[in-house]
Amino acid sequence: METPRNEFIWKKAKKRASFKVHLSTYLVINAGLWLLWAVTAFPHFGNGHLPWPVFPMIGWGIGIASHYITAYGNLGEKELAEREYEKLMRG
Repeated sequence: METPRNEFIWKKAKKRASFKVHLSTYLVINAGLWLLWAVTAFPHFGNGHLPWPVFPMIGWGIGIASHYITAYGNLGEKELAEREYEKLMRG
């Protein structure tokens, strides 16, 4: 017979798996954007402007960082709720 799952750990595992898929997508898409830039604009590089793939990398990178914190951060929803509960109990 199968052992019942701990729901908290199962949710954490799903968040981490989701982050890994998100990170893989980020890396593949951004590698493609840099390849596209290299093929089309690299000969003109050096005119004082940042390469355009930098901008989607930064914007999406903020989202990746946020996703990482929710998946691997020490304070998940359960821990924050416990802290708030303790504060309320102390008055």
